[in-house]
Amino acid sequence: MSQTYAGSCLCGTVTFEITGPFESFHLCHCSRCRKATATVHASNLFTQPENIRWLSGEDKVTRYELSTAERFARAFCSVCGSGMPYVNRPGTSLVVPAGSLDNAEGLRPDDRIFWKNRAPWHDAVADAPAFDEYPG
Repeated sequence: MSQTYAGSCLCGTVTFEITGPFESFHLCHCSRCRKATATVHASNLFTQPENIRWLSGEDKVTRYELSTAERFARAFCSVCGSGMPYVNRPGTSLVVPAGSLDNAEGLRPDDRIFWKNRAPWHDAVADAPAFDEYPG
């Protein structure tokens, strides 16, 4: 039996379900993914395009393709800007931003790609203090 994962955007306008196995889970450190996510890396899961069922707000999902890139694209909620699933340019995979899932228990990244391009401050993250909430 396949696991079903629920997902949504920050504002709740877009909701979806993913059913079926994820084939891979990459943490991408390329400069494009860092710019697109405004963070240290993109966390993307890959599955078959037919494994998504949009529950609400599919018409609010906007797609952006970088014209100078062979593969790069992203999709986001046009209301709140949250990254949303999209079918890759060749149409062979559904790319699911891991942070868009509401229940991601048990999922673990397979690898870190474009590691040489990681942010210069990435390695210092392990030494930063950790807090359960905002620091005092």
